[in-house]
Amino acid sequence: MTKAMLGIIGGSGIYDLPGLQSVREERIESPWGEPSAALRIGDIDGLPIVFLTRHDKGHRLSPSDINYRANIDVMKRAGVTDLISLSACGSFKEELPPGTFVLVDQFVDRTFNRDSSFFGTGCVAHVSMAHPVSPRLRIRLAEAAASEGIQAARDGTYVCMEGPQFSTLAESLTYKGLGYSVIGMTNFTEAKLAREAEICYATVAMVTDFDCWHPDHDAVTVSDIIRVLTENAEKGAQLVAQLAREFPREHEPCPIGSDRALDTAIITSPEARDPALLKKLDAVAGRVLNA
Repeated sequence: MTKAMLGIIGGSGIYDLPGLQSVREERIESPWGEPSAALRIGDIDGLPIVFLTRHDKGHRLSPSDINYRANIDVMKRAGVTDLISLSACGSFKEELPPGTFVLVDQFVDRTFNRDSSFFGTGCVAHVSMAHPVSPRLRIRLAEAAASEGIQAARDGTYVCMEGPQFSTLAESLTYKGLGYSVIGMTNFTEAKLAREAEICYATVAMVTDFDCWHPDHDAVTVSDIIRVLTENAEKGAQLVAQLAREFPREHEPCPIGSDRALDTAIITSPEARDPALLKKLDAVAGRVLNA
């Protein structure tokens, strides 16, 4: 069996991972360009952990400027089998107030200004995104949250907007009316790329605000969000530590096939494939391309 390696992507307010032991920084080159930051590689309770801060230290990168392909590619090259994203988000539901964690099970994509696939002209692939989150990861996160006394909703739909501006009132009311749970600017892009890279993926959406639909909180400001970020970051570190303590040391096959997503996805015939693109896909798709 494959040894499990847990990847953690830290969003707004999470620029390091407290509790990570025997830490070393490593810069892994990617044919997709420069990742957000160097990887911090270590372990928690003996489980290998790879941490990447999504926006870089000091929050240098906006959601639209992040090189998502490079980030997921270097996670794959580092050996990550299971990937958890910790992300700030806005809530559309009274029962999901600031401080609540939402273990997202579905996504809606409203982005338009970023690369969200490793594949394209010269090698076309269509992976299934019907179930974008690995269910075993979500269950383990729920169990870890319960053990730590962290309030966490076990499911919810995350609408991924482009940003960096916050929603208009009309947009916020529309998404609330459609029954979505939370809104953010990063996670579905990561989920798509993780699926193409055959990495099991799950999101912990950490609520910081009520977006702008709420009559008592009718505008989202950075200062309001920052007040909640610190508390959420501390709980996020607790959650990861507990998850690591109970996480299986051997990678569990994904029941929805996240870790075998490319088995039936590549449609371009071998003779029509672009060698330059294939070279870039060595880590992401090497398992099937070299078979």
